[in-house]
Amino acid sequence: MLIATYNRVRALLLPAVVLLLTPSLSPADAIPVELRKTGEGWRLLRGGEPYFIKGAGGTERLAKLAAAGANSIRTWAADDIGDKLDEAHSLGLSVTVGIWLGHERHGFDYDDEEQVREQFERARQTVLRYKDHPAVLIWGIGNEMEGFESGDDPAIWSAVNDIAAMIKEIDPAHPTMTVTAEIGGGRIASVNKFCPDIDIHAINAYGGVASLPQRYVEGGGTKPYIITEFGPAGAWETATTDWGAPLELTSTEKAAAYRRAYELAVTVAPGLALGSYVFLWGHKMEATATWFGMFLEDGSRLAAVDTMTELWSGKPPADRAPSVQPLALEGASSLEPGDELRVRAKVADPEGRPVSVRWVLRPEPDEFSTGGDFRPNMPDIEGAILHGDARAARVRMPDDPGSYRLFLYAYDEAGNAATANVPLLVKGEVGKVRLPLSVYHDGLEGMRWVPSGWMGNMGALSLDGEYPENPHAGTACIKMRYEGEFGWVGVAWQHPENNWGDQDGGFDLGEAAYLEFWARGEYGGEKIKAGVGLLGEDKQYPDSGITSVDGIVLKREWQRYRVPLKGLDVSSIKTGFVVTLTGRRSPVTIYLDSIRYVR
Repeated sequence: MLIATYNRVRALLLPAVVLLLTPSLSPADAIPVELRKTGEGWRLLRGGEPYFIKGAGGTERLAKLAAAGANSIRTWAADDIGDKLDEAHSLGLSVTVGIWLGHERHGFDYDDEEQVREQFERARQTVLRYKDHPAVLIWGIGNEMEGFESGDDPAIWSAVNDIAAMIKEIDPAHPTMTVTAEIGGGRIASVNKFCPDIDIHAINAYGGVASLPQRYVEGGGTKPYIITEFGPAGAWETATTDWGAPLELTSTEKAAAYRRAYELAVTVAPGLALGSYVFLWGHKMEATATWFGMFLEDGSRLAAVDTMTELWSGKPPADRAPSVQPLALEGASSLEPGDELRVRAKVADPEGRPVSVRWVLRPEPDEFSTGGDFRPNMPDIEGAILHGDARAARVRMPDDPGSYRLFLYAYDEAGNAATANVPLLVKGEVGKVRLPLSVYHDGLEGMRWVPSGWMGNMGALSLDGEYPENPHAGTACIKMRYEGEFGWVGVAWQHPENNWGDQDGGFDLGEAAYLEFWARGEYGGEKIKAGVGLLGEDKQYPDSGITSVDGIVLKREWQRYRVPLKGLDVSSIKTGFVVTLTGRRSPVTIYLDSIRYVR
């Protein structure tokens, strides 16, 4: 790498008893954080006092987090977090500031010196901007950037250590850590060998978290660790149905999993574990709409919040979430189109108060293990629930073959909730899609293709799929902004997510004659290229057809544009929409809406 390495030899020769420079060298406004090794093991000191991390991942509902007894939050990136640092500090919360590093599955190339140099500079600017803030606790350099295979690429770890060494030079008052996806493969050895300037090995662990302390030591781990994500076993770790749908725990079962993880991997390893960040203090669509979030989208608290409140503060909340048992089907989970299903439920409120329920049937996403990448929520299927109460439900299955999931939501009067779900299958061959078929309409929720294929100068690109101002139709449109000077960027809508030709997928668009979309520019005169398909025959799973229209000049007002599909093979379109634009001396902003295939 061409990036200057910040005297790794000096770092290796520092006394083992104190890894950071003395607090007197830290800025006046910062609270110095020190990592110290004593006869009893590693300890974290903040402002000279012992500091054990009782934290959560996420930046929302911070007042509730502080009230629950937590003392820290973790972010995955540092984009415009100044206000969150201020809010956290006002509530007595520290912040492990995440510095996002590129993932190769997203197109980042650690052998590309220019990309690595630009990433290094972005990290440096982040540290310079926030290092003096009193809320800063630790710099978290990257999150699972090593990928999900062996995780031992020296180029990745050298880039990580270059950033860590730079941080030690300009901010000696805060430790450095890097976050890996569990500890298998070459992760421990790589962090030990290539990252002498990384102080803490941070680990995201789910199904195997209980055995983590033993496995970490047996694997050669020498640095202290922080568990930066933990929760119920992931969709990649659980049992599945005959058709491959993962079986999800109820919210009551998940609360027990959170407790077990905390007690067996965090509190039992004093001198090695510096604390943890529970995942996720918020709501997120990942595998399903309820798999990892400790809250529902409407803000209702789930039983995991009760559990962590007790573990952090020493006492449970006064009003706890309802409990729910696994749903029980009367009959098979694999049904014919239009069949009626009966399912039984058992819900209870710990305080004996009334509980209301909501039943929802949704289609399943196309894949469940997305590595934490954004996934749109799946839409509710209207008319599927024939009857539902706290004891049972009757459901009419859709006519379209495919995978579905039935959800039960139970609510008490104090803002608490419980969830349970069961996967279902409608038998039959999944055929051509029905037209018109939307690629985008009123937000990303429920869309078949995902805008995951970012290309070009990605660091200067932003995309807001829920932009509410002046949409062409409905309530939202897409805002795409490129702040690079010249160069180019592009976004591909992919199925499945991040499909660069190494995954099967796509849809048969049948008699589609056009891809049509509406677009406008911020000022007018912006030029774009739009098309269908991207993956050529050199890929294992190519698009069945590729076409595009170049030289489209946008106006300030919404205009409709069409990409003709006549004569194109649309039997397996994995890249449903592609748009590219080139930069100018000033930022380029375009808006897109109502993207769909029509006859």
